Amino acid sequence: MTSKGKVLLMDDEQIILDVTNEVLKFLGYDVMFAKEGATAIELYKKEKAAGAPFDVVIFDLSVPDGVGGKEAIGLLMAFDPEVKAIVSTGYANDPAVLDFASYGFSGKLTKPYKINDLKNILVQLIKK
Repeated sequence: MTSKGKVLLMDDEQIILDVTNEVLKFLGYDVMFAKEGATAIELYKKEKAAGAPFDVVIFDLSVPDGVGGKEAIGLLMAFDPEVKAIVSTGYANDPAVLDFASYGFSGKLTKPYKINDLKNILVQLIKK
């Protein structure tokens, strides 16, 4: 099966990484992951420099022991203004979710999200 795209998943919860990784692979995506934003940004830069950029980044909004999605998207946009990023959180009323575009995100996923929600937003953002 050919890949439908390359996704970088950042979340501080291992269970979210494990389950979402399996779902994304099942849906046909290549996946790499990080537990916090600074690591995700380094990985994004490294893959882009190697000529294998990510199509979409999924950022967990809040990471207690590291850089969360709100800060990470700003740093990543300074490097790549064309980045396509999704904010992922259980806090549906956070301003970064309610007005995600003004924070630099291309979409949102409210946890716990359904497989079809994940699939649909990726298909929408990755138009190959």
